[in-house]
Amino acid sequence: MCGIVGFIGRRDCVSTLIDQLSKLEYRGYDSAGIAVLQDNSLVLTRTVGKIRDLRALLDGHKLSGELGIAHTRWATHGPPSTRNAHPHTDCSGDIAVAHNGIVENYLELREELQAKGHVFKSETDTEVVPHLIEECFDGDLVSAVRKAVSRLSGSYALGIISRHAPGLLIGVRQDSPLIVGLAGDEKYLASDIPAVLGYTREVIALEDGDLVQMSLDGLDISSIDGRPVSRSVFQITWDAAAAEKGGYEHFMLKEIHEDPTAVLDTLRGRLTPEDSVSLEEIKLSEEQIRQFDRVFMVACGTAYYAGCVGKYFFEAILGMPVDVELASEFRYRAPILNSRSLVITISQSGETADTLAALRLAKSSGAATVGVVNVVGSTMCREADNILYTRAGPEICVASTKAYVSQLVALYLLGLLLARTRGRIAPEEEADYVRGLRELPDLATKALGTEKEIEAIAEELAEKEHFFYLGRGIDFAVCFEGALKLKEISYIHAEAYAAGEMKHGPLALITQGMPVISIVTQDHVREKMLSNIKEVQARRACVFAVAKEDDPETHRVADYTVHIPRTREMFMPVLAIVPLQLFAYYVAKRLGREIDQPRNLAKSVTVE
Repeated sequence: MCGIVGFIGRRDCVSTLIDQLSKLEYRGYDSAGIAVLQDNSLVLTRTVGKIRDLRALLDGHKLSGELGIAHTRWATHGPPSTRNAHPHTDCSGDIAVAHNGIVENYLELREELQAKGHVFKSETDTEVVPHLIEECFDGDLVSAVRKAVSRLSGSYALGIISRHAPGLLIGVRQDSPLIVGLAGDEKYLASDIPAVLGYTREVIALEDGDLVQMSLDGLDISSIDGRPVSRSVFQITWDAAAAEKGGYEHFMLKEIHEDPTAVLDTLRGRLTPEDSVSLEEIKLSEEQIRQFDRVFMVACGTAYYAGCVGKYFFEAILGMPVDVELASEFRYRAPILNSRSLVITISQSGETADTLAALRLAKSSGAATVGVVNVVGSTMCREADNILYTRAGPEICVASTKAYVSQLVALYLLGLLLARTRGRIAPEEEADYVRGLRELPDLATKALGTEKEIEAIAEELAEKEHFFYLGRGIDFAVCFEGALKLKEISYIHAEAYAAGEMKHGPLALITQGMPVISIVTQDHVREKMLSNIKEVQARRACVFAVAKEDDPETHRVADYTVHIPRTREMFMPVLAIVPLQLFAYYVAKRLGREIDQPRNLAKSVTVE
């Protein structure tokens, strides 16, 4: 969740570090800080608040140097405060550390170090790291870092500088993302690729247990215990402009408008001229696929809700049970897994801590694994048996939009491949599905044409305090994500509910004028859904319906109706979510919320 950046080069590093840090604002944070080696002294500047507050503190100060680290913190240990902001230093102020992750044994280490005379200034778990390095230091900084890190339990990505080694930038990774950017004698350290896109496209993704040493003269990667390690340099194909707003007021609105592109890119090269699905990256054998007797979809947040949609599709075309599991629960129970189980882990970042733990549990139980992931080079990409990239590109807003629709499409593709291999669908049926997939990018573009209508409805409903989202069948699965979007960025209470269940209790919560957002895209339950709408209207609710363009009745019973294009019913979630994303955006805008960085949230949840 935190953002780490580092730089070493032959020019002043301060503006570069602040610029790098600003590219990681999407990760969510509550404080920021920078440490620079200046005239053989470490100089720290830290503050609660945003990067702009840090920049304001730096203005007018003559801070400069060719080596530094910077950090944005999302609080885990100790509340947001200047003393809890990173980087942290040792007693002497000679060693500075920025850290993403959690040191699980920090209390034990803190007590041990305090008994040896070390004085702590913060409430963080991170501060034990520079003190431990100080305790281990015997003249060789790298050796001290190795000894210190070997005593840490938990997850960590570390950026380390010291006046003991004025020409050295050190990075260490264990269960938290960390990459290196290369641009001649300039070298960059970062939690994520967008931080370096403005400077280089050559990137190394560090792996668990890696320690990197960077200087003006070169770079060396080894294991924490000192063994040489070789890591490949790969080229980033993203345009740097893809990480900018592109003329939109917020990243979220830009990314909603990129929904059709995300769908198209996820389909690209995976549909044959004969209208079948081709997923060369999936290495499951036909024998494996035929022996599966259960599928698990495991994820968190938006990715979990994509799995809820996937469950309906998989069960319909595979005819086998599919369990959708919250990764944070899956990892702490005893799921029944074996070689006949297929576990699909879904994560935009590929670094979600709970989902990675679930992946490792599945592998240790002998299950086959497929990772549905957006970020190339992420931990999930390296650990899952098979990877299906979603190709949504960089998503900057904390609230996920285009990543969600690309996850849906990836699950459709995977489901069709499995169904064909298991003999569950005939070639002509697969071809019909594929033709439906081909239409989705254009249909999603048409769904974006509801924007002005949505904005007007949002203006009318933005002051309401509670919302229900109702649907049946696969529409119900979409309701979860629609409600989540509203909660995340508008801070309004919203609850998704199966429409047929309202009379079993929640109907008591309906009051005059309460907004009820109803999704009506499934023809086989449309009459039932209309009856449920009438039930809430009888209690004087205000109904906003999302229906298909040729729906003959819904607009007659709803207070507001937005029509979206028609496609195969199983694919309607890709289109139905578009107006719900736009609605959440315009409600939040009407309320003046900080849309791209909502309070208390982070983009990539890399700690439990």
